[in-house]
Amino acid sequence: MREIRGNAKNLRALLAGAKFAIDYYQREYRWATKQVAELIEDLAEKFRDDYEVGDPRSAVEDYGHYFLGSIIISDRDGRKFIIDGQQRLTTLTLLLIHIYLQLEDDEQKAQVADLIFSMKFGRRSFNLDVDERAACMEALFTGSPFEEAGQPESVANILLRFRDVTELFPSDLADAALPYFADWLIENVHLVEITAYSDADAYTIFETMNDRGLSLTPTDMLKGYLLANIEDPRRRNAANQLWRTQITRLQDLGKEEDADAIKAWLRSQHATSIRERKRGAAPRDFDRIGTEFHRWIREQEESLGLTSGAEFARFIEEDFSFYGRWYARLREAAETLTDGLESVRYCAEHNFTLQYPVLLAPLKREDREEDILRKLRVVSAFLDILISRRIWNWRAIGYSTMQYAMFLVMRDIRGRDASDLARTLEGRLAGETETFVTNDRFRLHGTNGRQIHRLLARMTDYVETQAGRASRYQEYVHRHGNQRYEVEHIWADHPERHTDEFSHPSDFSEYRNRIGGLLLLPKSFNASYGDLPYAEKRGHYLKHNLLAQSLHEKAYDRDPGFAGFAHSSGLPFKPHAEFLKADLDARQELYRQLAETVWNPERLARAAES
Repeated sequence: MREIRGNAKNLRALLAGAKFAIDYYQREYRWATKQVAELIEDLAEKFRDDYEVGDPRSAVEDYGHYFLGSIIISDRDGRKFIIDGQQRLTTLTLLLIHIYLQLEDDEQKAQVADLIFSMKFGRRSFNLDVDERAACMEALFTGSPFEEAGQPESVANILLRFRDVTELFPSDLADAALPYFADWLIENVHLVEITAYSDADAYTIFETMNDRGLSLTPTDMLKGYLLANIEDPRRRNAANQLWRTQITRLQDLGKEEDADAIKAWLRSQHATSIRERKRGAAPRDFDRIGTEFHRWIREQEESLGLTSGAEFARFIEEDFSFYGRWYARLREAAETLTDGLESVRYCAEHNFTLQYPVLLAPLKREDREEDILRKLRVVSAFLDILISRRIWNWRAIGYSTMQYAMFLVMRDIRGRDASDLARTLEGRLAGETETFVTNDRFRLHGTNGRQIHRLLARMTDYVETQAGRASRYQEYVHRHGNQRYEVEHIWADHPERHTDEFSHPSDFSEYRNRIGGLLLLPKSFNASYGDLPYAEKRGHYLKHNLLAQSLHEKAYDRDPGFAGFAHSSGLPFKPHAEFLKADLDARQELYRQLAETVWNPERLARAAES
């Protein structure tokens, strides 16, 4: 090999003024929500180790440092081509853009901007200098609209992951703590930049560092430890075969699903403590299972009952087999709507990964399948209601915000039967201070567009199925052929049409974005009719879903199923010949009552009995 250099750099040193190219043969940007969530949570947890409200900004210099691994670069005539690390660098750039957009201090915004792009001849050039991504990155940085349809894979995924960043960024770091977190991220987070001066050398380094034959995962180490403690060779071989079969099934679900299944199982059944939220607090069961479950099990041999070879075998044959199998079924239900487990899918669409240990918590090996399904229906309904209420009240549902509360739920419902579960979880919902009643101004804002979309899809689908129509939920939330649904404003963005009721455009905009003024309609409709006055597009709503049709009096005459549902439900459906402020208020109340119906806690008792 020729000269190779390795330099540890913080983000400022790595990204300020840098330009990283990606060769055409490099893989696409493919990180998923899970990887983004893990990165953000890791960074947030490390920052919280030191941050305390009231610290001066200068204190950040003495906060702990965090190592994010290495990136491998091939330097060709002064141009840096990424061999390994573009997934992390792309995601870090998206995180920096989000932070930049949220910061209020112009000086600090400028410091962050320097790590995202440089200016030349009045044009922005981003640190990841890839032509096909430039327009997308420009739109994200400036908050401009960007057409998603037909984009290359990396561009489409960048758009999705930026939405994840905005949704998953911890709420406790979003306000007063944000300048501190930005300083810490820039100055105290480090990577090692390994630079070779030929592609051949760079790829040799890459292959050496990623040699899977030499790298044992926590799952591998746990397997070795458990099998080594089974003295009977025949039973050890049988346990080994069972382990391999189960792990293969889990790995078929996706990358690292085997480790995630083990974490969910151990947390659901055995975690009795969680780290306190204060400086210097030590990680406890819940946290250590998430980072080093193989070591945690070794230290918990006695409490886990691992006192003989037979018990080690049972731990694989019964516990791992049972909880791994049900984890796999839950992950499958999270990917595809499954009869009776629809709420698992709904929670997954909100990226609520904490649901799996909570869902597994009440399950017992001796449970019959019908009892297990009852328990899962109860718990998933509880989570669906809790998450939807929080979204309605602009409360975060990200991992860091929810993990402590979910740990408490998981611990309290461990091993309970379905009826007891329903009573306990209904009691928790009754104790919540925020419901659909507590926010009568729920509206669309900069970061909750996808959440609003899903809530509207659920409410629209509920109205249609209760009126006797087939469910179209999947169509509303996912692209259906060439058709894609999006949130439609009943009022076009023309404040001048409403000056008799709104003295300032900002007041009009706030009202226009309230959920009562929104519908879910095909994108083609929005493009064709969205800018029209209400009187001109009201008739066109009759061609679409029942929630849109309900604005028109003909909907109540043409569809006896809908008319019957509107009457029997007691929901305040009514047509609107015009759509003034009072009409939007009426729709806001309709949607609130509809949400209370869709996410009614009585679902839990029904699920326990079904």
